[in-house]
Amino acid sequence: MQTLIRPHTVGKSFRAETQIFTVKLHLKQTVNCGLWHLEKQTQNKTQQFQRLIMEIKEERTSDEAQHFLSASQADNLREPPFTSIQRIAHESKLEFVLACKDLVATARDRKLNTFVQISIVHPAEQTLTRYSSTEIVEGTRDPLFLTGVTFPPEYPIYEETKIKLTVYDVKDKSQDTRNFLGLTTFKVGDLVKSKEQQLTLTLRTSDGGKTVGTIDVSFVKMGEIEEGEVDHITTDVQGQKCALVCECTAPEGISGKDSLPLLNAVLKNPICKLYRFPTSDNKWLHIREQMSESTLSFHVPKELINLNIKEDMRRNQDLKELGELAPHWDNMRKNVIAHCEQMLNMYQDTLADLGKHTGSSFKSSCSKGEKTLEFVPINLHLQRMHVHSPRLKDSLYDVITVGAPAAHYQGFKNGGLRKLLSKFEAERRNTGYQCIYYSPENTAKAKEVLSNINHLQPLISSHADQLLNSASQHSPDSLKNSLKMLSEKTELFVHAFKDQLVRSALLALYTARPGCVLKKPTVPRNSVEGCGDQQGQDHPSQIKRQNSIPHHSEYDEEEWDRVWTNVGKSLNCIIAMVDRLLEKDNSSSGIKESENDPSSADRMVSHTSGDWYEQLYPLIITLKDCMGEVVTRAKQSMTFVLLQELACGLPQRLMLTLRRDIVFSQALAGLVCGFIIKLHTSLRDQGFLQQLHTVGLIVQYEGLLSTYSEEIGMLEDMAVGISDLQKVTFKIIEAKSNDFLPVITGRREHYVIEVKLPAKMFELLPQEIKEGKQLHVYPVLFNVGINEQQTLAERFGDTTLQESVNQENFELLKEYYKLFTEKMPPDCLPHFQEQNDLKGLLENLHQNIQAKKRKNVEIMWVAATICRKLNGIRFTCCKSAKDRTSMSVTLEQCSILRDEHQLHKDFFIRALDCMRSRQTQGALNESDDPETGCLTDNKPTSRHFYPVALLLVSSHLLVVWLILSLALLLAKYQ
Repeated sequence: MQTLIRPHTVGKSFRAETQIFTVKLHLKQTVNCGLWHLEKQTQNKTQQFQRLIMEIKEERTSDEAQHFLSASQADNLREPPFTSIQRIAHESKLEFVLACKDLVATARDRKLNTFVQISIVHPAEQTLTRYSSTEIVEGTRDPLFLTGVTFPPEYPIYEETKIKLTVYDVKDKSQDTRNFLGLTTFKVGDLVKSKEQQLTLTLRTSDGGKTVGTIDVSFVKMGEIEEGEVDHITTDVQGQKCALVCECTAPEGISGKDSLPLLNAVLKNPICKLYRFPTSDNKWLHIREQMSESTLSFHVPKELINLNIKEDMRRNQDLKELGELAPHWDNMRKNVIAHCEQMLNMYQDTLADLGKHTGSSFKSSCSKGEKTLEFVPINLHLQRMHVHSPRLKDSLYDVITVGAPAAHYQGFKNGGLRKLLSKFEAERRNTGYQCIYYSPENTAKAKEVLSNINHLQPLISSHADQLLNSASQHSPDSLKNSLKMLSEKTELFVHAFKDQLVRSALLALYTARPGCVLKKPTVPRNSVEGCGDQQGQDHPSQIKRQNSIPHHSEYDEEEWDRVWTNVGKSLNCIIAMVDRLLEKDNSSSGIKESENDPSSADRMVSHTSGDWYEQLYPLIITLKDCMGEVVTRAKQSMTFVLLQELACGLPQRLMLTLRRDIVFSQALAGLVCGFIIKLHTSLRDQGFLQQLHTVGLIVQYEGLLSTYSEEIGMLEDMAVGISDLQKVTFKIIEAKSNDFLPVITGRREHYVIEVKLPAKMFELLPQEIKEGKQLHVYPVLFNVGINEQQTLAERFGDTTLQESVNQENFELLKEYYKLFTEKMPPDCLPHFQEQNDLKGLLENLHQNIQAKKRKNVEIMWVAATICRKLNGIRFTCCKSAKDRTSMSVTLEQCSILRDEHQLHKDFFIRALDCMRSRQTQGALNESDDPETGCLTDNKPTSRHFYPVALLLVSSHLLVVWLILSLALLLAKYQ
């Protein structure tokens, strides 16, 4: 998103001279043109030439240069004794607002349209840096600017820094023609140390002679607590008196320097803007708008790709260890392994390329088609609005803005994931592939069984060894605890194999062998027949061989049941033995009777300890043997299921897996960023923390994609990627080092995100979260196309995809609300005042979805309101998170100010214009903007060229324009 643009340094004089030379050259080249064209172009170029001369003259004025930096200061540049003005570690260093009075117009009857350009000169430098600009205030000689100036915490500004304020009069916005009115300068220290924290400065012409008015600079202390002191500055806003209240308290959830390491690990390069808007009761609202990049844009994809590589390597190894197969199945396996190895190399190359990436911490829209960055989300940013109201508590409103998760490099010629997956499953089911068909549910279950095996087998072996260690130490308490842990994990292990899928897969694998080599489990007699005889001998291994593939009827389907139930029987024997040993230990009085004979007591303890270990050891070995037999058979059978899944439709299956991994990686990076920011801002909200571990969080995605052309495929990708986030859970752990980046574990069917918190923040969590309870998220997507392509889709195309996506996700939202009302008390959330309020909003949302109204933006507004009331995480997405996203976010911010903070109704449009204006960023070249500076296909210079009123109200005029455009395109290509 590009609502905010970084400050930059411009070599203005050199650029101006270059442009003058270009103007002269252009004038020479047009000599042979027609007289009318020559006169018109000469007039335009002359205006531009005069403006450039004025700017050069302004910048090169010797008096001004001396005013900024004296000779004595220049001599001391190498040893600058600068004074920092930092107040709060995570707050802006300096903020102020501006107002002009009694400006003198160049013409007597002219109404001024003015703005102020802010430039700075650092004490250690002689170059002038253009920093930002205010909005344009029209038709007055006493403009009060609503856009202020703010410097982020890391910006190098000191008390010795000088700030230059230049006032311009804009003649024509469309041609960017303006007149220089006056300028002034001041030191930052003068403003900070002034008694009233306000400076009234005289504006003069560039030669320093003529006075053209005054400008008031008012210091804003937003974010600090003023103990009993409230400063008031009375100003006139269009004839209304407003008290500028400079007192502000920091939000409770983000106070304290302990949270800084976490924020700095996740966010970087903040860009801030400051506004002041009047309320309906003639007070001032102070709004700080901040946009930050996220380091997780690259961190999460690298973690995810690394996990995918490990998972695929294990799968390939399991396929190789599947054993001897009949020629048909063996050729199939070799083919699958070859394709998997090729795909694995591609993942490894992508991970290596991401590891080499340097530069920006986010992927710009012009890079969305790059193969090496296809796992990285587009323009992932945090858009935060911090509101200070004179009568209400400070509020934060966060929206994560990101480009729609989609596989842009793969393309959308054949649609997106939603269509491709459905088509692929239909072909697998209906086409006679030379393999066994397993449904997606069965293959997912097979992967879950394999995951349980890899997770539980080492745990059971570890707990069994701890049990033997407790027996050798003759420690009854330790023995009980070890047995409890062993029992819990073994029961989970046994229950994992009760599914019919394992039995049927064993039969399929049996028939795929070149000959029947069925090994009976090596089971001790006591593990099968009972625990009475502890000295029973093992059955000899029975091997059954045949020269041909046996018929299904020769396979003993009950044998698998006997194999995995032997694990439970072995555990029962261990439990019975431990109970017997503890009972004998409690009833034995041998040690007490031998208290007078120490040597006899030592012999008794040694004999008892050895007896415990010796009696448990064979039972533990039996348990491990039975478990090993189960693992071998189950692992091979489930791997055989995965072989069928991969073999059916190579290489389409692997390409779909790749596409799904790409889309999921982009979606997950945004989700992790949003979760960490939400946790940070709500850490002191007990209702939120209770909701977090009791119910989970709703995550609402606002999609602005059209259902036309390529964006249909993007929406199909996005819908699947967001739905896949349901398999993600979070776990909060205490950070043991200064590394606060999250850690991802798990597999494709289930990922766990471990979020690290500093010790002092971790202590604020409920006990359930501290103990490692997994926290769930419930992602929902509501999409409404709003651009001109959506008009074409609604008039001549199909919108059923959008309708079905909205309806499906509404059902998910209803399920979450039902779960929320069942488990949470009504008064636990600040916004959850009445249940009827949320019920009414849900009914309103349902009615709007069913209405099938064209460009029904009410769906987005109601869904966003429900999300905020449910303490959810808000996302706004379009193709690249630029034009449509910035329009939506700024409209939402102004609506919040109006509905929640009493923004004056007459200032709603002006507030919206301030937030959307590029003018507030100063006059920028395309190369100054990291997003628009890249080569694009005829991108307009303005980011906000989709007026909402035009799209929503004047659709008929827009259709006429589109028809004419289509006619021109047809004529062009004929």
